Amino acid sequence: MAVTISDVAAAAGVSKGAVSLALNGQKGVGEETRNRILAVARGLGWTPSLRAKGLASSRSFAIGLILERDPRLLGTDPFFAGFIAGIETVLAAHEYTLVLAVAHGEAAEAGYRKLAAGRVDGFILTDLRTDDPRVELLKGFGLPAVTLNRPVIDSPFPAVCMDGSESVKEAVRHLVSLGHRRIAHVGGPQGFVHGRGRRLAWTEAMAEAGLEPALFLEADFTAEAGVEATAQLLALAEPPTAIVYANDLMATAGQSKAQTLGFSVPEDLSIVGYDNAEFAQYLNPPLTTIAADPIPWGHEAATALLSLIHGTSTGEDIIMPPPRLIVRASTGPAPVTADA
Repeated sequence: MAVTISDVAAAAGVSKGAVSLALNGQKGVGEETRNRILAVARGLGWTPSLRAKGLASSRSFAIGLILERDPRLLGTDPFFAGFIAGIETVLAAHEYTLVLAVAHGEAAEAGYRKLAAGRVDGFILTDLRTDDPRVELLKGFGLPAVTLNRPVIDSPFPAVCMDGSESVKEAVRHLVSLGHRRIAHVGGPQGFVHGRGRRLAWTEAMAEAGLEPALFLEADFTAEAGVEATAQLLALAEPPTAIVYANDLMATAGQSKAQTLGFSVPEDLSIVGYDNAEFAQYLNPPLTTIAADPIPWGHEAATALLSLIHGTSTGEDIIMPPPRLIVRASTGPAPVTADA
């Protein structure tokens, strides 16, 4: 059974009010009495509850994360599990909790307003959009916030940045070095900053190689979208000989679909993913991918937010090491019989 203030008061021979004053560092008790109460509390193993700490400090000891994604994606895309695990490693050490919600549109805005009304001390914003209304919304709450990457619009909040643009370009250069010329990109939603950024990187790398960036399909990061986009590309009169996907989930589904359609990977079609999910190395063939580890990203985002909450942050962006290309067996030389 947890030790209560009443237990400490009885053991110390003082009132519960005196115990409360002593444990919260407030005036009203003498120094000798305060030390005796603290010694008794330590001896009994008393620890303050988060609720009591919150009442004393006007904090909730919680942070908010609202994901505006299809709930089905959260159960299949390993990015979110890793990202949340990174957050939790920090919060647990500081006795904070994560308030997680999945919502869209007006429901998401209502969720932010509800959490901002005393339920959380700050927010982490993911999946930034090119014209993201949440930045202005959160500015109005007066609560600390951290964004994943820097928004396109002006933002007063520090960002934890991991720029994958150069890694996407490196993936295209890798394919070009293998002789590929028809290199497609299955991207994420173009309303997302990271979805647009990966497409722009692919476009620039194609242009640098003197190739036309014509084979692009927008998808939604789900396996179903990866299958559909792959089927559309491979049904073209001149299908691509290589496809760069915006995440590993779509790449894995696309690779399976291509093999079902009779394409050999990488002899007929080279595949590149993004994220380096743990399962990527166990595919047949193992997936060439861009390693963007979500666990450190979650760790840094939570650390930055707690620094804001505690008033120790410089307010500057945090720049993380860029993801790296991991070459595995899903990429190989372009088909010799094709005008790749």
